[in-house]
Amino acid sequence: MKNSLNQTSQTDQIASTLLGKKVSGKETYTPEILVAVPRHENRKQYGITNDNLPFEGQDVWHCYEFSTLTKNGVPVTRVLKLRYNCNNDFLVESKSLKLYLNSFNMTRTGENTEDCLKICKELIEKDLSEKLHTTVEVNFLKPDTKRIDIFNNFENIMQLADENSIKINNFKEAPEVLKVIETENTQEHYIYFDSLRSNCRVTHQPDFGDAFIYYKSQNHIDENTIVEYLTSFRSEYHFHEECCEMIFKRLYDLLEKDDELFVCALYTRRGGIDICPVRWSKNCKVKDVEALIDLTKYARHGIKQ
Repeated sequence: MKNSLNQTSQTDQIASTLLGKKVSGKETYTPEILVAVPRHENRKQYGITNDNLPFEGQDVWHCYEFSTLTKNGVPVTRVLKLRYNCNNDFLVESKSLKLYLNSFNMTRTGENTEDCLKICKELIEKDLSEKLHTTVEVNFLKPDTKRIDIFNNFENIMQLADENSIKINNFKEAPEVLKVIETENTQEHYIYFDSLRSNCRVTHQPDFGDAFIYYKSQNHIDENTIVEYLTSFRSEYHFHEECCEMIFKRLYDLLEKDDELFVCALYTRRGGIDICPVRWSKNCKVKDVEALIDLTKYARHGIKQ
């Protein structure tokens, strides 16, 4: 079942509270502007239920434009990093988060920078946790935080695929193109695709990212068909988290029950925010993800991020 452009779902109705509309920025702290989007609507299309998820994972966000004021009007600006578990019922809609964070711009709190950031951290964690009905953790990266390069052992899938033999005509999610080659030996595969493109569900603005896939199995998923499948997202209209879970589920269905699978999508920033969903099977966790979900570290891959 597809989410067509003409179909208005509960998720689209909720998300369009702010998306695609002219909304005046708030000059002072406005927690009520946050919008929670239910995960279940998209998950049910792929046989995923919240009470029996085939994966574990986190949604990691980097907000590059957080700024506020001390009580004396001194500006404080930081990169805000937040995370929450994918096993909850909601995700936060990105435009509402941006507007919410912008409402701190002219809000005065704290006697000094340290006090100001402490108060903001507590408020943001409280507001998001209440809105999403889960524990949301927040940290402000220090100005001297060094970038950590991650997923360096993943190979660009275009180095493994035969570009000349690939012909792609379907640009709506097409799991039927995926083909499995059975092998005698269990093998590990570390691959990434740097041309992932999908579109926002409501504004239809494009989102770009890199998809990282690790799996350990006797089933070898043909690289040409993975390229075809991931390219088929170019005309899909979904949130970042949904795309990551869709990719995971389609690959998961091709593997055996005890095989290992990991999928991460590092999206580039749009509107000063990037979203980095990551999912892994319960018997698998790629080590580099520890840096990604560590709130004290800035972990990225490649020059786009």
